[in-house]
Amino acid sequence: MKTIKMFLISTIMLISLFSFTKLLAQVEEPVKFKFSIEESDNSVYNLIIEAEIEEKWHLYSQYFDFGGPMPLYFAFEQSDDYKLIDSVIESPEPHEEFDDIFGINVKYFNKSAKFTQKIEVLTDKGFNVTGTLEGQACFEDGACIPLNSDMIFAINGGADINNAANGDSGAETPVIVTENNFINTEKDGNSLWSFFFLSFLFGILGILTPCVFPMIPMTVSFFMNKSEKKSKNIFKAMIFGISITLLYTIVGVIVSLTSAGADFTTVLSTHWIPNLIFFLLFLVFAASLFGLFEFVLPSGLANKADAQVDKGGMIAAFFMALTTVIVSFSCTGPIIGALLVKAASGNVLEPAVGMFGFGLGFALPFTLLAIAPGMMKKLPKSGGWLNAVKVVMGFIILAFSLKYFSNIDQNYHLGIISRDMYLVIWIVIFILMGIYLLGKIKFSHDSEVQHVGFFRLIVAMISFSIALYLLPGIFGANLSSIAGLLPPKTAQKFDLLSKSEVNGTDSYLCETPDYSESMHMAYNVNGYFNHEQAIECAKSQNKPVLLYFTGHSCSNCKKMQAEIWSDPTINDYFNNKVIMAALYVDEKTVVLPEEKWFTSSNDGKLKKKLGEANADIQIVNFNTNTQPFYVLMSPDGKVLIEPMTYNSNPEEFISFMKKGIEEFEKNSAE
Repeated sequence: MKTIKMFLISTIMLISLFSFTKLLAQVEEPVKFKFSIEESDNSVYNLIIEAEIEEKWHLYSQYFDFGGPMPLYFAFEQSDDYKLIDSVIESPEPHEEFDDIFGINVKYFNKSAKFTQKIEVLTDKGFNVTGTLEGQACFEDGACIPLNSDMIFAINGGADINNAANGDSGAETPVIVTENNFINTEKDGNSLWSFFFLSFLFGILGILTPCVFPMIPMTVSFFMNKSEKKSKNIFKAMIFGISITLLYTIVGVIVSLTSAGADFTTVLSTHWIPNLIFFLLFLVFAASLFGLFEFVLPSGLANKADAQVDKGGMIAAFFMALTTVIVSFSCTGPIIGALLVKAASGNVLEPAVGMFGFGLGFALPFTLLAIAPGMMKKLPKSGGWLNAVKVVMGFIILAFSLKYFSNIDQNYHLGIISRDMYLVIWIVIFILMGIYLLGKIKFSHDSEVQHVGFFRLIVAMISFSIALYLLPGIFGANLSSIAGLLPPKTAQKFDLLSKSEVNGTDSYLCETPDYSESMHMAYNVNGYFNHEQAIECAKSQNKPVLLYFTGHSCSNCKKMQAEIWSDPTINDYFNNKVIMAALYVDEKTVVLPEEKWFTSSNDGKLKKKLGEANADIQIVNFNTNTQPFYVLMSPDGKVLIEPMTYNSNPEEFISFMKKGIEEFEKNSAE
């Protein structure tokens, strides 16, 4: 039980950590790093990293027991020009104390710290030592934020770009648009509504769990006081329902308000650390729903809330709601956690919308039954079907956990899990779910299935149907309705349909695209992966340029590709009538040549990687960070038509392409 409580605390702190990051980053950075060099001997240098730590903040050391906060970590890029001597030395001696939350001894610095890495220089030429540092800083009230910074040291007259790293470089974000007369609006309404209804459905399903359903008669009886007027009992029931909805919504609002920012959701959805954590959390949530263990809040919380209920009055309805939420957490905790994880890596409004939907779905049955208690006679009796609801949700969450592992695989080009292997795992999961519903698999808390009821049979049929629907995807079928949940078609290893799904026309590119060894276009589309190559080629061929801002982890991008790119007419536009540049904003592995590094005019940070450069170009030039985002422009940078975001209608996309090309031809003729 102690282990489960510790895991719960860690999970809550993790969500707080990610949520709090952007709020603080918008005000100031609690830890500032300075980099310098000292020559120790003829060929030995000291690389100095000094940390200035704000009051009431502390920076964790490199060295303490694993299992608590994130320790400081230095990574230097290997080079034949030098070699590291020993490890990074830190001073002064860090403060050490026992952390009650994590149950281990931790070490941290206050106010300032100095870190020294000795190197032996092996050449007389000038060069740069580069690397990164990662760590964690915490405020005295327990709120924490992750830290990361690039490290650049110029040795023997190497290019002095330390100032550039701090935002003083003369080169700023490339301006590729000379005329920009459109107003962009992000079209996230549909996704928010979809997530709201999904959360609402999970709220209702939360009622149908072994921890909650048996509470209904006891809870509803609280609002059946015969000594009070019926109108007063109804009013108390309304307060009860509103309170439950409000309690869940507050959690979502906190996450939404503190996760706003242009790059926050991109980091959560693309960096390997949060994706790995989310993947493991989903596995733990699924294990809990399968009955391996339960999430349990301290019993004192429920007892304190229940004591307030006994005092009666209108305020008692609120504390009755609080007690219900706390007691039900052992079953609803994994569902809430899964929804928050999904929401935190999507639209910044999703946590608030999702928790409002969940709270409303969870509160509605209680409230309706409290208003009309006679309806309870029609409720089914408690039984083994309650645990079956939990297990089915466990199968679903297990399937969705794979998406976060796939994000890591795609963003870092690891090639571990292909699209067809991903589908095989999903097919197995849904087949097992169908077999379970038929009573052929039994978990620890399940009762014996004497016969298969109508609804249980229907859900089993749906599960088997999903497995059959996924089967053609193994051989290369589009599966466009769920393409956003799957790896992209470029990750398909076994594809029998690749030659027949498009018209196969050839694109006349001017040269081999840069970075094509690690990035590829789907559906036989040809193009470049940086805007400069595309613009130069478009100039030489007198064609418009199509800038396609996308991401390896962008669900809507993959869904739109499946629905739009596979259309032969649109495929012909891409390959023969425009020069396309697919600009991945979350590309992690490609480092730009040093002469192409620039300091953002948006956030003042040095952009060295292709993904962060593309993201900055989109924000600065088009004032948006939404993907997918299609910009049709002339080679001299004039936007030809209002850019297009997600749109699954092929006819509307063809109209977009046609009007843009007509505008280009009109301007060229003038």
